[in-house]
Amino acid sequence: MTSSPVPPTARRPVTSVTVLSGGVGGARFLQGLLRHLEGLERPGGQPARVTVVTNTADDIWLHGLKICPDLDTVMYTLGDGIDTERGWGRTDETWHAKDELAAYGVEPTWFGLGDRDLATHLVRTQMLEAGYPLSAVTEALCRRWQPGVTLLPMTDDRVETHIVVDDADEPSGQRAIHFQEYWVRLHAEVPARAVVPVGLERSTPGPGVVEAITGADVVIVPPSNPVVSVGTILGVPGIREALRSTAAPVVGLSPVVAGHHVRGMAAQLLTAIDVEVSAAGVAEHYGSRSGDGVLDGWLVDTADAADVARVRAAGIACEAAPLMMTDHDATAAMARAVLDLAEEVRA
Repeated sequence: MTSSPVPPTARRPVTSVTVLSGGVGGARFLQGLLRHLEGLERPGGQPARVTVVTNTADDIWLHGLKICPDLDTVMYTLGDGIDTERGWGRTDETWHAKDELAAYGVEPTWFGLGDRDLATHLVRTQMLEAGYPLSAVTEALCRRWQPGVTLLPMTDDRVETHIVVDDADEPSGQRAIHFQEYWVRLHAEVPARAVVPVGLERSTPGPGVVEAITGADVVIVPPSNPVVSVGTILGVPGIREALRSTAAPVVGLSPVVAGHHVRGMAAQLLTAIDVEVSAAGVAEHYGSRSGDGVLDGWLVDTADAADVARVRAAGIACEAAPLMMTDHDATAAMARAVLDLAEEVRA
């Protein structure tokens, strides 16, 4: 980092951390955070509590099943069940059910449900149809996976993100498709003209979400997609207000390094909402809590050290540190850096 960290003797022990997470990027950051927190000494030897408020606007119903990609990615990753090469889905997966559905001509064929993954969706759907809310279902699923965190859906209400794309066959010249179709079938290779999170404005925070934010020692915005992951979490009425009112420092890590997103389609979607694709641009998009935004601190990659002054000018404490999650040690170092920044903000 570019400034002297707070001396260890002056730091307040971190006992409760809340993270606002999307899927792959958020899950990988959480691995590093847990690794770092495990190495810290705390009064009484109790581990820090980590609560993860997870995006559910990527959710989709397919083949009569409720699929929650971000919740499952975090749960599988922290429960050692993720396919590490893909970053999503189960390890040692097979695809017999997908092949049989395709043989019957059942659409969509572009979204693959693995056989192991299918069991999770069957259990979730059965519980939802029995009247359990998504938060209770998620808690039940986590009893099997033991992710080491409290995993909370951002809302129990149905919210689904749609992306507006060009379509010459439509009278308007455009059509809205589900985010999963934009990402999985189209690979985000066509311009996104607008992002429409259907149902978001009518949703309410899931049980425990507001309390996890207002009761935390630190709130972290990981390098998840700022539009369709963190952005939809912030769009749930009541969550932004909780972030603005919490006594905890709210600090984040840039998902953009050297002008490019590290993974996913952040650049396409930031462009769709007229936000500059840069570390400073994303920080300004979130905004400072001293203004009308949500951030107290922001980490940029060392490649973007020139953006530090601009972010600070926006009222957000900022430092530069390596932000590439090349392995668990590098990710743990990122977690340490963002917690150091939170302590500087607090001090």
